Amino acid sequence: MLIPQIVIHAINSLKNVDSTALLQFLQPILNMLLHLIGNGGETLQVAAFRAMVNILTRVQQESVDDGERNLFLVNYVDFAFDDFGGRQPPVYPGLSTVWGSLARSKAKGYRVGPVYDDVLAMAWFFLELIVKSMALEQTRLFYHNLPSGEDVPPMQLKEGVFRCIMQLYDCLLTEVHERCKKGLGLAKYLNSSLAFFCYDLLSTIEPRQVFELVSLYLDKFSGVCQSVLHDCKLTFLQILCDHDLFVEMPGRDPSDRNYLSSVLIQEIFLTWDHEDLSMRAKAARILVVLLCKHEFDVRYQKLEDKLYIAQLYFPLVGQILDEMPVFYNLSSTEKREVLIIVLQIIRNLDDASLIKAWQQSIARTRLFFKLLEECLIHFEHKKPDDSLLMGSSSRSPLGDKPFSSKYSERLSPAINHYLLEAARQEVGPQGTPENGYLWQRVNSQLSSPSQPYSLREALAQAQSSRIGASTQALRESLHPILRQKLELWEESLSAAVSLQVLEIIQKFSGAVATHTIATDYGKLDCITSIFMIIFSHNQPLSFWKALFPVFNTVFELHGATLMARENDRFLKQIAFHLLRLAVFRNENIRKRAVIGLQILVRCSFSYFAQTARLRVVLTITLSELMSEVQVTHMKSDGTLEESGEARRLRKSLEQMADESMSRNILRESGLPEKTFDDNCENLSEKCWSWSEVKVLSDSLLLALDASLEHALLASVMTLDRYAAAESFYKLAMAFAPVPDLHIMWLLHLCDAHQEMQSWAEAAQCAVAVAGVVMQALVCRNDGVWNFDHVRALRKICPMVSGEITSEASAAEVEGYGASKLTVDSAVKYLQLANKLFSQAELHHFCASILELVIPVYKSRRAYGQLAKCHTMLTNIYESILEQESSPIPFADATYYRVGFYGEKFGKLDRKEYVYREARDVRLGDIMEKLSHIYESRMDGATLHVIPDSRQVKADELQPDVCYLQITAVDPVMEDEDLGSRRERLFSISTGSVRARVFDRFLFDTPFTKNGKTQGGLEDQWKRRTVLQTDGSFPALVNRLLVTKSELLEFSPVENAIGMIETRTAALRNELEEPRSSDGDQLPRLQSLQRILQGSVAVQVNSGVLSVCTAFLSGEPATRLRSQELQQLIAALLEFMAVCKRAIRVHFRLIGEEDQEFHTQLVNGFQSLTAELSHYIPAILSEL
Repeated sequence: MLIPQIVIHAINSLKNVDSTALLQFLQPILNMLLHLIGNGGETLQVAAFRAMVNILTRVQQESVDDGERNLFLVNYVDFAFDDFGGRQPPVYPGLSTVWGSLARSKAKGYRVGPVYDDVLAMAWFFLELIVKSMALEQTRLFYHNLPSGEDVPPMQLKEGVFRCIMQLYDCLLTEVHERCKKGLGLAKYLNSSLAFFCYDLLSTIEPRQVFELVSLYLDKFSGVCQSVLHDCKLTFLQILCDHDLFVEMPGRDPSDRNYLSSVLIQEIFLTWDHEDLSMRAKAARILVVLLCKHEFDVRYQKLEDKLYIAQLYFPLVGQILDEMPVFYNLSSTEKREVLIIVLQIIRNLDDASLIKAWQQSIARTRLFFKLLEECLIHFEHKKPDDSLLMGSSSRSPLGDKPFSSKYSERLSPAINHYLLEAARQEVGPQGTPENGYLWQRVNSQLSSPSQPYSLREALAQAQSSRIGASTQALRESLHPILRQKLELWEESLSAAVSLQVLEIIQKFSGAVATHTIATDYGKLDCITSIFMIIFSHNQPLSFWKALFPVFNTVFELHGATLMARENDRFLKQIAFHLLRLAVFRNENIRKRAVIGLQILVRCSFSYFAQTARLRVVLTITLSELMSEVQVTHMKSDGTLEESGEARRLRKSLEQMADESMSRNILRESGLPEKTFDDNCENLSEKCWSWSEVKVLSDSLLLALDASLEHALLASVMTLDRYAAAESFYKLAMAFAPVPDLHIMWLLHLCDAHQEMQSWAEAAQCAVAVAGVVMQALVCRNDGVWNFDHVRALRKICPMVSGEITSEASAAEVEGYGASKLTVDSAVKYLQLANKLFSQAELHHFCASILELVIPVYKSRRAYGQLAKCHTMLTNIYESILEQESSPIPFADATYYRVGFYGEKFGKLDRKEYVYREARDVRLGDIMEKLSHIYESRMDGATLHVIPDSRQVKADELQPDVCYLQITAVDPVMEDEDLGSRRERLFSISTGSVRARVFDRFLFDTPFTKNGKTQGGLEDQWKRRTVLQTDGSFPALVNRLLVTKSELLEFSPVENAIGMIETRTAALRNELEEPRSSDGDQLPRLQSLQRILQGSVAVQVNSGVLSVCTAFLSGEPATRLRSQELQQLIAALLEFMAVCKRAIRVHFRLIGEEDQEFHTQLVNGFQSLTAELSHYIPAILSEL
């Protein structure tokens, strides 16, 4: 009993040893105390343990540095302690027992004094001693029995010892748990010590025994804990999973794969749903760093190793898919890290595992690809000044998107933390070839303290000084060369992500073809959604180069599904973005866009044998692109010209149909040169037709040109209403394949005409709109009309052609198409046309239109509407009757031929047009109007109006002067004899009132053979010019191009005979015209008096006498051929006979008040007869 008391007294006296002596004799003192702890009785063990705690605390407090682990103690554990060289039992059982006993006493509520807090503070030292003791025993056990080259196997702890360690571990966990709740700092320190204890044990004892400790820990910290507790749990897992042998760890049961990885995945995913945002970030960061270590671990570079690791972590992807709201609730930074984890797992996964994942359900497969969509969105690379984009236009579809706010969001906080540490640890002279940084040679400023020489250091500096609060601030803080490196870094990351997603899509496409997975085979929405994301976001050039071979393969396998009506939205989006890519500055991207368009065309041929529907889709998307692309550019002089974007798009559309270039582009794009050959295995199928592709290309170019011309006219749109109307017309025709767009531009044109008060043209636009709707309804057999009604409408507006509607049924593309074309809309526009034709006083058109509306009301039994229609018809026919019976011939319009000569007119140069103007517009009015329009556009050149209608020889005109030639012209009746020599004074009035559609016009020009314009009757020739226009009036525009011009010439005697025959015909027409009632007698008398007065009155009969004088007297009579002489005499005799008959009718119609006038007519006729008898003696016997 005496010896233990002496020893205890000696042990207690160690507390009073001087600090210097304590440090000097630290090793033997600790060895002695450990010897007593290992071999002494319970009293000695406790006393030695308490003394040891006291000494360790004093040494820690006497520490020179402020480190958590005192250097003297570290050296003792690592180097001095050898567990007595195996000469006595190991220390760890005794140390665990005495410490566990103390911990249990504390747990039971016994007073253990302040020493227990000191024990916890120095827990790291005791735990490392325990592990070191175990490791030394393990080495001694297996040292002599281990074959060379093999690792020491783990040691199985004895049941009693392991139970003791478990109890100690449990008590320490309880301390961590309790102290965390109180917010004590010691808790985190103790937690890390316990984590490192398990970490070290994994290298020493049987892992499954360590897993028991881990399980105990997780039970204590189960579920979503308070933030402090959860932070401890994450730290514990982070330290534990950092073990070198983590990948090779077994499961808790022999059948399990890896216990730690499954625990980690479960806890990490649980943390992503934690309310504390910092916990989410930490959890994501742990996994990213861990995967980075695996990726660069030299032990796991074989494909089978990478596959094994991917399969370890793949259950995490499954958990994310099961709980997608957890992922969506993460911030963008965490989302990026999670997505990097997912991509890294999938990247090394084998096809069989992927297919198995896709076989579970359609919804789960769809969610899988939702994750890939998120990858593309969150790792999109947006350059501040992207050289690939269409231009610096503010209207660029990609120009307004905000850039990522932090570089850390671009990469990941874990990567940035790694870079920060790497930058701090970098040593060596800056700018030396050894460390690879030569930036100093480029710019000496890079070596200044304020500007780091490497990008990693610059990012670390920005992170520590919080410069990177915004993208702009961060980028401006970097040197241009470093900024360029950052751009390259970000672009490479974006490319890697996109290429990885593309590889998965290729695998998925192949799996779909074998019908072995669960997906929506009707729409293939997984493929379509990914492609839409790919095309709608910025991608690096390297990705575009890799995309189109995959794009081609997917469409070869699934073209029929991808281009079906169910995928209209997808097809429209893809078409839009291919056209958008065709505008990019980079030629490589434009060429691949052309290939993409050709792939769509090939699928149209393969699956639909025609390109009609694709043409509709491309026309729609081109129309939408025109609102995004700036097609004009302002020159230095303020005028507009075609922009680079428009030129590039035009070139791409031309290349699309260029057979000679196609093979070269295919070769450059990595596709077979025979991709677009027209040789099909099945002769009944059509695979390709370059001629049809050319038609498609030309159609799109027409739309582009129309849009460009419309944009170029923006500055003169209000001044030159003719050009504005033509611009709207060209847009309407260019977008005719799409009924909605066709109607839209026709209505714009209609509004423009109404502003100009061109009522007939506006009405024609309304008829054209109604025609589009009506034809679509007839083609669908959906309505009350048939093809006869369409033909009737076409007589009013010849522009209503079958070509427009042949594709109307194909235009059902997401908001466009025949679904909007209804009977009510057709009736609406027919009624508008009726109103506008009424304002133009073209009543015969109104009648035809109402006859098309009436069948609709009949089918609906809308008797009130029918009554209104018939009332309107009554009024219309009365108006027509009034026009026919008017003594003044009715003219609905005037017509003028306008010739343009001069380079300043541009496309109008050397072209002739016929203009349709209101009936009150005179020659002087249109001269003034056109002069005003074109003077402002002459750009300093002189504008001259040619005053007559002679033939213009353009080559003889002055080159620096622009000329307008304006001539009044008459419309030609459909059945009119243009070779007739009669004058055309009453040609329109004598025609039927229905003949108001004109496509031919004429004007007469007098001339003489001696070069003078005017001469005597015997020398006066006449040239008749007949013009054929491109279309008929009234048209959709105010002017039509002259496509053909014919000339007829009449000799002087033919002119004379024509003049006499014209007067004869006018009199005969008046005598023979039927009158419906006695009420018409007065108008007839007035009309007859007017014509007779101009024919036989003495003061005006010089016309007939002058003909006789000119051709029947003297020398001129000898120059006439006998046939011409006989025709002239016959015409004169007939004229006089009709005059005599007219005088007799006049006598029957007059009253007393007109007797004197009648006497004058009789005297004039007798005088005229006497005069004519000198030249034609037979006239006396004839009359």
